[in-house]
Amino acid sequence: MEKHPFLNYSIDDLIAFGREQSSAYKSNPPFPNIYFDNFFNADYLREIVAELPDLGGDKKDIHYANPNEIKYASKGEGRFGPKTREFMHFLNSQPFLEFLQELSGIEETLIPDPYFEGGGMHQIKPGGFLKVHVDFHSHKMTHLARRLNVLVYLNENWDEEWGGHFELWEKDMSKCVTKILPVFNRMAMFSTTGNSWHGHPDPLNCPPDRSRRSLALYYYTNGRPKDELSEDQAGRITTTFAARKGQDSAEMSRFNTLVNLANDWLPPAVVRTIKKFRNK
Repeated sequence: MEKHPFLNYSIDDLIAFGREQSSAYKSNPPFPNIYFDNFFNADYLREIVAELPDLGGDKKDIHYANPNEIKYASKGEGRFGPKTREFMHFLNSQPFLEFLQELSGIEETLIPDPYFEGGGMHQIKPGGFLKVHVDFHSHKMTHLARRLNVLVYLNENWDEEWGGHFELWEKDMSKCVTKILPVFNRMAMFSTTGNSWHGHPDPLNCPPDRSRRSLALYYYTNGRPKDELSEDQAGRITTTFAARKGQDSAEMSRFNTLVNLANDWLPPAVVRTIKKFRNK
């Protein structure tokens, strides 16, 4: 069968590959995760890289700047170039969803996010970071349950000394279990639960003319197994960050104490408003 233009597989082979890799995905520590190299058509990815904007130059770009994260993100698909838009729409399409369904073993039907809420294009510049966290659990517009994250890395000739590793941490935050270097044409994915701690916690050490680039997509279901979230976790509407013992600043701990109090005591609409003005 012919390869799909975006892939190094035909669609039938893609879905069969997901089925073959499902056992590894579900058993990888510290929670279901996996990554694949050379998964996509490299020439097509290079066309995407060529049209990527430098985020932060448009008023609609999101700049996260606080003790938990210093990074840039697109909002919706307004900043996507034509190649990026076509690719992202494919990753939200039926064939790719079938692959994810087979790979993850999630029983509920996976639903894509055409709004790219929290996803889309991500860029971390020198000195930037994303501390260890658990993602928001519910889509703010659709109220669907967030179940899967897919990350596509776009960094050619990336030097390991520059850092930027994607880290997966034990459920009790006691240690990092898996580190994934964000090299070009590497796709990482993992299941999102109340204890899926992950991040890029150490400041990026790349040259001034480089940055850490990725595409992020999140997938949802209508409801989720009750054992994936505690009652307290289910009530949180924003991302939950946690300081690494002995490694992160007291300022970060104080900041998150205030965030947690806001989540516990303020109405959701107020919490979202505070979050919006915090990220400039």
